[in-house]
Amino acid sequence: MLPTPKKFKIVAAAAEGKQKLTAFDNALLAAGIGNVNLVRISSILPPSAEQDQELVLPPGSLVPTAYGSIVCDEPGMRIAAAVGIGFSADTFGVIMEYSGTCSKGEAEEKIKRMLEEAFASRGMPLVKTEIRSVEHTVRSVGCAFAAVALWY
Repeated sequence: MLPTPKKFKIVAAAAEGKQKLTAFDNALLAAGIGNVNLVRISSILPPSAEQDQELVLPPGSLVPTAYGSIVCDEPGMRIAAAVGIGFSADTFGVIMEYSGTCSKGEAEEKIKRMLEEAFASRGMPLVKTEIRSVEHTVRSVGCAFAAVALWY
């Protein structure tokens, strides 16, 4: 059985690279989570998890992460990524992520609507939200990345 994460941080960054994978890697580095192995998870924030934006993740660690990203090699294209957490009063939270060819504001609005829908589907009141996003205009090969990284 895997332990339940007790901490999280929410990040967003964009970067360029010479290749699509290096653009993605550079965006992870810019977000402060580039030296760990992301293990992609779905959308539930554990009830007792506490936010720690100063969280230092040990290099090489396997880090449960909900993220949205987009990589594009069309110069001039505007790309964005966003991630949001919806918090309940006394139980788990819900994480939603989005990326696309849009503005930061459009990505944030999509996250807001998805969180509202997720809580309505669960019959739970949405007490507050926290959203992080980034917008990037591609110069050569660009990546926009937003994530919630969980830790123990």
